[in-house]
Amino acid sequence: MHRFFVPAETLQSAEVEIPKDVAHHLRTVLRLGPDDEIILLDGNGTLCRCRLAVVAKQSAIAHVLARWQEPETAFPVELIQALPKGDKMDLVLQKGTELGISHFTPALSERSIGTLPAGRHAKRLDRWERIICEAARQCRRPVLPRLSEPAALEAALAACRAELRLMLWEEESRPLARVLPDSPPQQAAVLVGPEGGFSSREAEMARGHGFIPVRLGPRILRTETAGFAMASILQFRYGDLNYSP
Repeated sequence: MHRFFVPAETLQSAEVEIPKDVAHHLRTVLRLGPDDEIILLDGNGTLCRCRLAVVAKQSAIAHVLARWQEPETAFPVELIQALPKGDKMDLVLQKGTELGISHFTPALSERSIGTLPAGRHAKRLDRWERIICEAARQCRRPVLPRLSEPAALEAALAACRAELRLMLWEEESRPLARVLPDSPPQQAAVLVGPEGGFSSREAEMARGHGFIPVRLGPRILRTETAGFAMASILQFRYGDLNYSP
């Protein structure tokens, strides 16, 4: 059954007014009409099975038939990603959502090539939110990952509250297996540098905020790949990649 995220407040009553973008997709792309059923999610774990009553060009109304909660099964991972160049952050958000990352924090570091042009900050954040939403819909996650506003690296590190804090750094690092605890921590944070890597000053600053420098074998991964590798390992070790529903 087709699933769509909608604002949480729209699911408070038995009759749901579906947002314009979702209504357009229902009519134009899926060609659904009255009496067809869909599932609507609020992004916080509430799901509603609904029957469409009205489907117009830019509006739709549905009636809630059943309502239930689904827990998030992924291990909580915050990815603090130094802003990469071009559209690489789009890929990080899309695939990171599929791999179970629960919180994305874009960070501006000394060697960051990526920028947020003045006047386009809000548009970029809106685009990133839509990428996360679509990826979560596609991979059937019941809870939308959080997206923090881009922040200076030091501010992002200071705001981190994860029990296990890991920094991918090719210098003065130890193998990941040596630092992973046997018992699952409450949550983890993964710090990934930009294309040029972290400076020694930034690495020392991260250590000061409790981040442990680690490496993933002999190969140097691209900035947009490193977080995926770490998320996959953590989800297999502590999360739902080793889980059969």
